[in-house]
Amino acid sequence: QVQLVESGGGLVQPGGSLRLSCAATGIRLHDYAIGWFRQVPGKERLGVSCSRRYEGSTYYADSVKGRFTVSRSYAENSYYLQMDNLKPEDTAVYYCAAGSSCAALLDEYDYWGQGTQVTVSS
Repeated sequence: QVQLVESGGGLVQPGGSLRLSCAATGIRLHDYAIGWFRQVPGKERLGVSCSRRYEGSTYYADSVKGRFTVSRSYAENSYYLQMDNLKPEDTAVYYCAAGSSCAALLDEYDYWGQGTQVTVSS
């Protein structure tokens, strides 16, 4: 059974930091492009970043560029999203997803995690 599990979300003040994890079972993350997405109630799910398969480059949405950083641990079969200088606008449920490429459409990803809540508030 393939499973992606996000963790590390929580409540943080503006300007603070959080580190999210995406741990995989049933697949080897090295073989997949990995995207981070976020969604707020009533809004569409939007891409945050995408890391190309086979240790390829990572691309970031303009809204998070310079503040968020993706890292990988193939030994732990996990991806991480380091979020710094968080803003209230970053409040959302964050998801990781795996697919064959950094696809433009959400339905082109094969596997999704359950999401983890990030709340940025003073």
